[in-house]
Amino acid sequence: MTLSGSVQSRRESAMKAAVNALIFDCDGTLADTMPAHYRAWIEILRPHGIAFPEDRFYSMGGMPTGKILELLFAEVGKVPDVDLLTRRKEEAFIEKMAEIRPIEKVVAVAREGRGVVPMAVASGGHRHLVEMTLRQIGVLEWFPVIVGAEDTVKHKPEPDVFLEAARRLDVRPADCTVYEDTDLGIEAARRAGMLWVDVRTM
Repeated sequence: MTLSGSVQSRRESAMKAAVNALIFDCDGTLADTMPAHYRAWIEILRPHGIAFPEDRFYSMGGMPTGKILELLFAEVGKVPDVDLLTRRKEEAFIEKMAEIRPIEKVVAVAREGRGVVPMAVASGGHRHLVEMTLRQIGVLEWFPVIVGAEDTVKHKPEPDVFLEAARRLDVRPADCTVYEDTDLGIEAARRAGMLWVDVRTM
């Protein structure tokens, strides 16, 4: 074995000893998508006269689009066409896809784990958008398991999305470490009985 091969082997052994599985959120964790998502929200809400302050947008990170629409419209006494507005919001976001870049400090963790430990992405976004985002930042093939909003009935801060990822990886929840960027996501990981890393502090 070469010296570089020996170093790699030791690094892989250390990672295996440290954690049995890695689960990553997508938006704001692996990919710097949140500004693009926010601009898309403003574009689709403006015709309805609904305000969406940026700090509130970030506090809802991990919540599916449909649920956010229902909450915002209910507050002003309106009922949204959830399917139509969800499509428009997704279209507005996709228009900005070319702007999206990886969050390197988190992608570096995934790069270390690739082929060494089981890895998944568990997101509050719809799977096709998550896959588009991961493809944009060049990491889609790293993750054999991707769990999106349509794969569970309950969403963050409920633990279901992370528990489903662990089930598909065939690992115990207690053996998973979750990388997240929102309070809702961290609470979901905690409820799932998993370790977690707040990428905002990395």
